[in-house]
Amino acid sequence: MIIVDNLLGKRQFEGAPIRVGMVGAGFMARGIANQIVNSTPGMRLVAIANRTLANAERAFREAGIGEIKTVTNERMLEAAITGGHVAITEDAELLTGCDLIDCLVDVTGALEFGARLTMSAIRNGRTLVSMNAELDGTVGPILKRHADNAGVMLTGSDGDQPGVQMNLYRFVRQIGLTPLVCGNIKGLQDCYRTPTTQAEFAKRWGQNPYMVTSFADGTKISFEQAIVANATAMSVARRGMLGYEHAGHVDELVTRYDLEMLRERGGIVDYVVGSRPGPGIFVLATHDDPKQRHFLELYKLGQGPLYSFYTPYHLCHFEVPISIARAFLLKDPVLQPISGPKVDVVTIAKADLKAGDKIDGLGGYCTYGQCETYAASRAGKLLPMGLAEGCRLLRDVPKDAALTYDDVERPAGRLIDALRAEQDEVFPV
Repeated sequence: MIIVDNLLGKRQFEGAPIRVGMVGAGFMARGIANQIVNSTPGMRLVAIANRTLANAERAFREAGIGEIKTVTNERMLEAAITGGHVAITEDAELLTGCDLIDCLVDVTGALEFGARLTMSAIRNGRTLVSMNAELDGTVGPILKRHADNAGVMLTGSDGDQPGVQMNLYRFVRQIGLTPLVCGNIKGLQDCYRTPTTQAEFAKRWGQNPYMVTSFADGTKISFEQAIVANATAMSVARRGMLGYEHAGHVDELVTRYDLEMLRERGGIVDYVVGSRPGPGIFVLATHDDPKQRHFLELYKLGQGPLYSFYTPYHLCHFEVPISIARAFLLKDPVLQPISGPKVDVVTIAKADLKAGDKIDGLGGYCTYGQCETYAASRAGKLLPMGLAEGCRLLRDVPKDAALTYDDVERPAGRLIDALRAEQDEVFPV
């Protein structure tokens, strides 16, 4: 989105930067804070909400900001912003309700908290850029419906692989091709990884072991590809996706897929392991016009029927400010469900689970997530991965079996469950 630099430059020249509030202060959030503060003219990070104030303060200090105001009410927050200061708070509701904040960014990765944050932003008319793929993959369509009804912009973010895939998908469609595969490139896939096996890697990079495990065990990529499917109306070839091991270049994948299967499903989302250029993304597409196929061959894209397009990287926090500018200035969403859900993320037992066990968080010891069609998920009463945390097993479930709603007792009073029930009612199979 090259236009964004000029628009932000204009905001900077006019002394009217986009005022951003961020919720979350972990590894990714600290990168976003540094990017906005030091590399994004025309944008100002005015506040961070986090349950641990020291982490919010750390994010600002690592970005080079020394004077930080701790605020506990709306008046204090507004005074800090109008006074040119930055603010930290434990209360995210202060940010959603503050009219001096133009756009919010959810960098929490938390489901129940993220659901409450998103609904609060919608109620208060606040533009929200979400990096919470787990929330989007569980109740994104119903949240989008609430946002649309309220006239609020709610979008996923660029930088993460789903947003990068959507950028390329839109480009490929714009030049006249039909995308049939939206793909994610992984370096590792082992559904039995745990926070213990990933502890050393997490420590090295200063990340949460559970979050790192969700990358390794396939849960994260399942959520990422599910939200791409829901944004494109694509499906999956099978539960868990195909997930080819492919050590070569992604261009070679044009001969790996069954074209008729792709067309029958209206395109699929997928991933490959070990391919080059990692850790990027790819789109495989076809063209119906023989004249254009002639030119695609001339331009070195091969003879078809599938043509390969790829982006060799995803730059995570570097690209988040672009999403903020697109959402707030242009009302151009990076990533949104286009209607009802097409692909769900269902809960699979990582080990033999026993009656009475309590399921731990995403990337934990108990479960991993896999993509499944929404129709199959509903028909089998399969437990969405986004609802699994905190559930107690009512009976034994063997390793690698899919959990159902009947297998668990869910915690009472969660908004995420209510939103999911509403989504299932609004979007029947």
